[in-house]
Amino acid sequence: MTDSSHGGVDFRKLFVSIDAMDTERFLGFIAPDAQFRFGSTPAVRGHAGIRAAVEDFFSSIAALSHELQRLVAEGDSAVCEGEVTYTRHDGSTITLPFCNVFEVKDGLISLYRIYIDVAPLYAA
Repeated sequence: MTDSSHGGVDFRKLFVSIDAMDTERFLGFIAPDAQFRFGSTPAVRGHAGIRAAVEDFFSSIAALSHELQRLVAEGDSAVCEGEVTYTRHDGSTITLPFCNVFEVKDGLISLYRIYIDVAPLYAA
């Protein structure tokens, strides 16, 4: 993926913060009143709710690494597609496809929806 920016957001840097499991740096890309949904979990709104959801997920894994393959953007919207490799606490890994949908306003993400099936991550 050559161009990783749209609407003032550098999506490559966003994913670097996620892969570092750095919640505070991640929240620096997110509007204070943003809506966030991960997979089939209920949507949360605002930094406090997003922080809790992200930190809860991070605690369930040892590490993660994203490979961004495509960014399609128009107007205030962007869609990012790729693969994420999760490392479980037992050291095993699994790679899954994902697609994220974003809305960007004033250089911050105001809507963040992650479309992924994480069931294989937790399968025995």
